[in-house]
Amino acid sequence: MTLPMTPMITAFERSPDRGRGLARDMRVRWALEEVGQPYEVRLVSFGAMKEPAHRALHPFGQIPTYEEGDLALFESGAIVFHIAEHHAGLLPDDANARARAITWMFAALNTVEPPILDRGMTTLLEHDKPWYGERLPILEDRVRVRLGELSSRLGRADWLDDAFSAGDLLMVTVLRRLNGSGLLEKYPNLCAYVARGEARPAYKRAFDAQLAVFTGKPPTG
Repeated sequence: MTLPMTPMITAFERSPDRGRGLARDMRVRWALEEVGQPYEVRLVSFGAMKEPAHRALHPFGQIPTYEEGDLALFESGAIVFHIAEHHAGLLPDDANARARAITWMFAALNTVEPPILDRGMTTLLEHDKPWYGERLPILEDRVRVRLGELSSRLGRADWLDDAFSAGDLLMVTVLRRLNGSGLLEKYPNLCAYVARGEARPAYKRAFDAQLAVFTGKPPTG
């Protein structure tokens, strides 16, 4: 199960995360690295993201996008799912395990990520507002609820459902958004879970490639 053409993805020309692996092209890079699929990257400026040419690929003017022949996709979760569907390694062969892995993909993006993003955007954009002191604890409580539920479900397991899957890939990228917040550290099993994801060779290659865009230095790996 291989794709016949080299995919092209888009990424920030100048990432606001300063190459820390938080921009969503990281998810796509990691998935492609996990399955051993070579890919090309077209860097896009913030201005170009809003131009008609890019909006033809991504109607909301964001990144990443994914082009493979006459197929164009947007939304990182959908792209990762497409990669997982067409390559071995990110979804189990067993039908039930496969369905569970896909469920975890949705859970990462639809259940765990939203309160984390709400907190992140508030700390970034509202820290000087008069309501910030009251709003932040509410948002952090919502994050803690999700982390507690996820921690209980993961328990002592290495991955969410037996073997590493696309569900874990997305969940790890979501949890990494809490780096430096002090929230994730309250859940040692989740910290260890994220560390296992970051230790995967494919993750390291993807991270180095994204960081190289910001630093202008070639990846070391």
